[in-house]
Amino acid sequence: MHMSQEAGDEGYNIDAVHIAISLVDHSVLSEGSGTGHKLSVMDANAEASSMIRQYGSMYLHHGDMQMTLEYYAQAAIAVGGGQLVWSGRSNVDQQRQRNLMLKQLLTEILLREGGIYFLLGARGSGEEGELGRFFPDSKSRQQFLIEAANQCQDAGLFEKSIEIQKRVGAYAAALETINKCLSEAICSLLRGRSDGESRTAGLVLSGNEILDTYKYYPEVCPQERERVMEQETILRELEAILSIHKLARLGNHLEALKEAAKLPFLHLDPRLSDTTPDEFQRASSYFKTCVPDLLKVVLTCLDNVPDRDGSIRVMRSKIAGFLASNTHQNWPRDLYEKVARSF
Repeated sequence: MHMSQEAGDEGYNIDAVHIAISLVDHSVLSEGSGTGHKLSVMDANAEASSMIRQYGSMYLHHGDMQMTLEYYAQAAIAVGGGQLVWSGRSNVDQQRQRNLMLKQLLTEILLREGGIYFLLGARGSGEEGELGRFFPDSKSRQQFLIEAANQCQDAGLFEKSIEIQKRVGAYAAALETINKCLSEAICSLLRGRSDGESRTAGLVLSGNEILDTYKYYPEVCPQERERVMEQETILRELEAILSIHKLARLGNHLEALKEAAKLPFLHLDPRLSDTTPDEFQRASSYFKTCVPDLLKVVLTCLDNVPDRDGSIRVMRSKIAGFLASNTHQNWPRDLYEKVARSF
């Protein structure tokens, strides 16, 4: 292993890497017996695996995913015992080590630019890409990809998460990710984010594309269908909120108020009686997130529309009553102050 200390391309010695691969593949590092020896073998395999992995990461840095994949696969095999993995004679612990590292390294490739196309192909969940080499059956591929999508979300890589979820037919999950991002984007738009409009438009478009694709997906269980319908409803609610903001921004205050009166859970329509305070609790968290800014916009619209029949006053009263019923929400203080000033 001392050859790895000698600098080669990008600081790694290619001869040392290939010798390590050969030693591991031929189980040279696994010869001998005894508990103490077992620990040293594990250390040697881990060291060889680390060296191979580092060399592979050099190719990833340069965008050569094919070479990266080959070295990463060797790194996973090395940590699992080399030839024992190839021959199927590795023990449970070795298989676990190999599978854990393989998933970790494949996920690393997947998250890179172009990684989804490389591993999964132009369509599907890996049948046409390199992923099928390592996960031949669709169930194991789906499990791996769902885990990868969750990692994308944790890392804030929502677009990749959505794409992966679409590939495995997890349309409800993809729509929920879009709704989460759209809710946040609507709030950012009102706070002056420069790319807010293009981002919200892109998210709505992505949601509609998912719904169109979902219609032609053959394998949808009743539970998934129900979840998709639920997320579609939330998407339409957020789309309506976005429309109200746009109308208000363009000075179409009366039209904005008409659209606001149609929203569920808030019940701002002056022609209808108030509902129970608990009804708002049924709204999604993504809808609730948008409500404080939405109510501020509605109040501004009310200030700019003449009250010819008393309906403007009724809407103000409805907003005040709604806020009084939801004081536990910890909404911004300036919202309550704006309501107080409107009377």
